[in-house]
Amino acid sequence: MSHPRPPTIRLPQRGPMFWVAAILLALAAWRLYSVGDADLRQVPPTAQSVDEGPSTEAWVKRAVDGDTLLLRDGQRVRLLGVDTPETKREGTPVQPWGPEAHDFTQRMVEGKKVRLQFDQEHEDKYGRVLAYVYIDDKLLNEELLREGLGHALLKHPYRLAMKQRFRQAEREARDAKLGIWSDRKRQRRK
Repeated sequence: MSHPRPPTIRLPQRGPMFWVAAILLALAAWRLYSVGDADLRQVPPTAQSVDEGPSTEAWVKRAVDGDTLLLRDGQRVRLLGVDTPETKREGTPVQPWGPEAHDFTQRMVEGKKVRLQFDQEHEDKYGRVLAYVYIDDKLLNEELLREGLGHALLKHPYRLAMKQRFRQAEREARDAKLGIWSDRKRQRRK
């Protein structure tokens, strides 16, 4: 006894334009997530590319550490593109230059009204708001790097122009041997 053959399902033919579009999309996605140091030097930042994106104003209740803020409304904000030494992470000792980064952030924003500017991702995996934090005409994220109080995070998805700014600020601090880039050995604070 022979079994009936199932009907053949034919998928629509994909033309050459479909494949060109698919390849271009794949290349664009690869480019977004593989920014290296060479890419940071290729495109000069412009005022438009740096200052785009939605923003809002908020009051800072306190600086949790060098790169995290607590707003008056209870939300936590993680500074985009910068990582400061740890001072409050459970199970991690206070790292050198962490207290200085915390003090700097505290002096800059605690009790003040700031402008939060957003980029591609609005929250991190811990539910913190990701933002660039402006105090008047100063960008806190960049100022921390310029003072040598943190590392630029360049692998995260945010604007290339900002990555360039942050890389340059970090380079200036390293060349001047400021903060974490200094030769001075720091003892851990208890």
